[in-house]
Amino acid sequence: MGTNKEWWRGAVIYQIYPRSYMDSNADGIGDLRGIISKLDYVSSLGVDAIWLSPFFRSPMKDFGYDISDYRDVDPIFGTIDDFRLLLKEAHARGLKIILDQVWSHTSDQHNWFKESRANKTNAKHDWYIWADCKPDGTPPNNWLSIFGGSAWEWDTRREQYYLHHFLTCQPALNLWNQDVRKEITDTARYWLDMGIDGFRLDVINCALSHPDLLDNPIRTPDMPPPTDMNSSNPMSRQIRSNAYGYLSDDTFKWLNTLRGVANDYKDIFLMGEIGGDNNEITATKYTQTGQRLHSAYSFGLTGKTITKDLVLRTVQNIEKEIGDGWITYALGNHDNVRFASNHGQHQDARHKYGMMGMALLLSLRGTVCMYQGEELGLPTAEISFEDMQDPYDIRMHPDSMNRDGGRTPMPWVENAPMAGFSAAPKTWLPVSETHVPLAVDIQENDGASLLNAYRRFLKWRRATPALRLGDIKILETPDNIVAFTRSHEGKILLCVYNTANTEQAFTLPEGWNPSPLPLYSSEYKMEGRTVKFGSYGFAFFEA
Repeated sequence: MGTNKEWWRGAVIYQIYPRSYMDSNADGIGDLRGIISKLDYVSSLGVDAIWLSPFFRSPMKDFGYDISDYRDVDPIFGTIDDFRLLLKEAHARGLKIILDQVWSHTSDQHNWFKESRANKTNAKHDWYIWADCKPDGTPPNNWLSIFGGSAWEWDTRREQYYLHHFLTCQPALNLWNQDVRKEITDTARYWLDMGIDGFRLDVINCALSHPDLLDNPIRTPDMPPPTDMNSSNPMSRQIRSNAYGYLSDDTFKWLNTLRGVANDYKDIFLMGEIGGDNNEITATKYTQTGQRLHSAYSFGLTGKTITKDLVLRTVQNIEKEIGDGWITYALGNHDNVRFASNHGQHQDARHKYGMMGMALLLSLRGTVCMYQGEELGLPTAEISFEDMQDPYDIRMHPDSMNRDGGRTPMPWVENAPMAGFSAAPKTWLPVSETHVPLAVDIQENDGASLLNAYRRFLKWRRATPALRLGDIKILETPDNIVAFTRSHEGKILLCVYNTANTEQAFTLPEGWNPSPLPLYSSEYKMEGRTVKFGSYGFAFFEA
């Protein structure tokens, strides 16, 4: 039986999207050896772990989230030996490695599906969700795909529909089948035996659907809109969380099986991506001490403009429901508009907004995920329709999320071809001209850069138990000010943020030292016990 020292509580996890991090072989696509070459940079940030988006063998219709072999590396990223070297080199630097696994569906090019679709009597005939059509030939129910249209696709070989919550080439696994579950747990053990430190489980909340394929209920006009998609997606018309398309209670039992596998190893972390109608509340249900997941990933702040109301609603909803579970916060990821683009077009305002977002995120009670380039303040790149790669954006165009704009190559060197990302004449997505002046080498040499601010703050967070592990208490504040305390074993910090692009004032409560911690505070001045915050200013105080 393994142990778990809970290293992940309060940890900071750096998400790397391998296609866009660093290209080592001049083919225009990032790869594992490219990541290895930048591990010293990742270590210098002061993060605790790396979350690697999928690098497994795949036809890349959804850029790795359509897996055709769970146990092999796709050749565009390298080899299994390259991954072993990456793991060794990361561990040598004190960095843990978390793999992004997709265990709710596979690619239609996976051998399991090829066999399953051949006929209704083969050994894997029920490894996926198959259903007969209605008498009129239409799909068996009203379930919709997140990528638009019906969640059912007709297969002429079986003369049945198969379920897909995403692209038609991503058939849903039948996790009611115990043989499928054993294959998944065996896959988990394959990577855990190699020495990885945990899994980020993609869209794990849609792992199980109602076996009777009952229609999802319809959202009525008086219901609030879902928090994870806009009205341009027809799925926003249906109730999904704990409805029939997504069965939470049965998924919890399945997660307990995975938790049992993790418990057989030492210090393993399971984090789930949990979407749904009311994400921050739904996510809390997936994490509990001793069962389900160690932590659930909240989209409460991700891809949104930071406002006082947003922060208070997200944090208070989570704290009210989380119990003995543990949440993971993020401002951005590969599926969303970059955080720096959620406000303004002026570089000065964007820089201040990025600083405030950094200070807020890294002060919340939970684990934190940072997305590559966030530490540079990269805005979302503008991508022409001709250059778009993401199937979701193409399908939803022109009302797309511009996910491609958050996936463009990382800028390393200002005065180098392709900003130092690749020696290729063309990269898989264009290097953004707006990113080049924000390149790593420029910010390395600028003491006031966002990159160096992240390094200072991350070093402070790691050394401050109140920020990593402490309780949180929201204070009543005026106007656009957000304030809360973090407390741990008698140590208390007061964290105050101006979420507006205008000057705001805050009166420091009695008992607090009216001298902010200068290394970690920004855009403020003290007038007695009054803090005058400039645009997106913030400050930290000790009692």
